[in-house]
Amino acid sequence: MKILLTGICGFAGSVITRTLLEHRADLQILGLDNLSRPGSETNLESLRALGCDIRIGDVRDRTLLESLPAVDWIIDCAANPSVLAGVDGSSSRDLVDQNLYGTVNLLELCKTWKAGFTLLSTSRVYSIGELAGLPMETTRARFELPSLASGPGWSRRGITETFSTAPPISLYGSTKLCSEWLALEYGDAYGFPVWINRCGVLAGAGQFGKADQGIFSFWIHSWRAQRPLKYIGFGGSGLQVRDCLHPRDIVPLLLRQMDFRGTEKPRTINLAGGHKNAISLRELSAWCAEKIGLANPAHDPNLISSDQSSRPFDIPWAILDPSLAQEAWAWKPTTALPQILEEIHSHAETNPNWLDLVTR
Repeated sequence: MKILLTGICGFAGSVITRTLLEHRADLQILGLDNLSRPGSETNLESLRALGCDIRIGDVRDRTLLESLPAVDWIIDCAANPSVLAGVDGSSSRDLVDQNLYGTVNLLELCKTWKAGFTLLSTSRVYSIGELAGLPMETTRARFELPSLASGPGWSRRGITETFSTAPPISLYGSTKLCSEWLALEYGDAYGFPVWINRCGVLAGAGQFGKADQGIFSFWIHSWRAQRPLKYIGFGGSGLQVRDCLHPRDIVPLLLRQMDFRGTEKPRTINLAGGHKNAISLRELSAWCAEKIGLANPAHDPNLISSDQSSRPFDIPWAILDPSLAQEAWAWKPTTALPQILEEIHSHAETNPNWLDLVTR
């Protein structure tokens, strides 16, 4: 099978590519990446050494896309992944061009080639207002839903695919949600298979961590490098919670989806670590303190500086419920939270200047 994988040199794209080749040696992978994300260039030659044909270019470049050799499947990992994109001084038009119209360009290729299409989407398609309105309890270490509470599309296990997607969901979330709709419409209109995988927070070694994306990598690398850290919003106590998923865990499902020829499986599913892989910033700080120590006294989980001001689109709690993926595909995450944190820490030990490389 021939696959075009966009965003191949990014964290998710590179891990997925390597894992795909570990599972199936007969895959031919054509990669596309514009190398705009600092750090992505570090994956280029190692992926080429695995036999990947990587073209440096952009999903917005229709002429380039139309010059590519036909493939059997497209996996779209290319996106500006920041929820603050378009409101942080970056261009809102560029965000829409890349995340939405770039996807349309790929769907046009699928239409021409009769290729299947997989979109890596995001938990950020879910309504910020509805998430912020959930009946949250506050413990000493985290925000948590009451154990027996539930409502439309939510329970303590997390947010399901039926949860509200009503605006606001951020400009970033809107581009991904619109891409989902268009992908499904293209697949139905032109007769090619489409799968939408809404991913929770992805994390692992080699992630290009920043405060607004890749938070697990950013926090652990910053702690080890003794850089200042800050709890922002929600009382400035670090109680906000996210779950995490290693991108290599996605690959077995991607392969099943590409092999499947039926129509009865749900086209849109959550892929996430779920409640078992969830942690608050305060709990992550406690893990860092135990694992790395307190060489910088300011890194005591109880002394990290606080900023109670709110940021656009921030939410106190976001855990995706991957139950539908397990029911439909017998899929579940296999890399536990402690493994992910240990892997990031090992990477930080061997790459002490990583943040300088990926945040320049």
